Amino acid sequence: MRRKPVPPAPDSLDRLWDAHRAVPLIPGSEDDCCGRVAERLDVTPDEGRDWLVFCQSLGLAREVSRGFERVRGDRQKEELRTAFVEHVFGAQEVLDALGDDPRSADDVFEAFEPTVPNWERHRDPEGWESRWRDRVARLLDWAVLFGVAAQKDGGYVAVDA
Repeated sequence: MRRKPVPPAPDSLDRLWDAHRAVPLIPGSEDDCCGRVAERLDVTPDEGRDWLVFCQSLGLAREVSRGFERVRGDRQKEELRTAFVEHVFGAQEVLDALGDDPRSADDVFEAFEPTVPNWERHRDPEGWESRWRDRVARLLDWAVLFGVAAQKDGGYVAVDA
């Protein structure tokens, strides 16, 4: 399953590990977990939910019958990279839009735009494009952080991982 929430990419993976540690070891309800993540990261509850689901996408948290729990153990950057590409909606498509020549985030969005679900366009006809441009920019920043893309000459390029 590929999930959509993508929090803003931090400067380092330390913030991701902070989010991971904020997910309880003993399952708690979704609201409790989101609140805990939000409090620990000093973000809004909605942003806490995005971090929780993003951690789930990366295999750092899992949903169980009683709520969410932290997945124990360290993940290597390669494992996170693979999970990002396979389980975060749009990550593979953004990477597919990259090549050896630098592309701006706007250029990547133009290539990505056909994959935006129709229901997203109809749900908010006036605002979907700016939301998805932001999502593409976040995906690019995470791709750089995970080492599957790089910033070069004011744009983004693919990196052989």
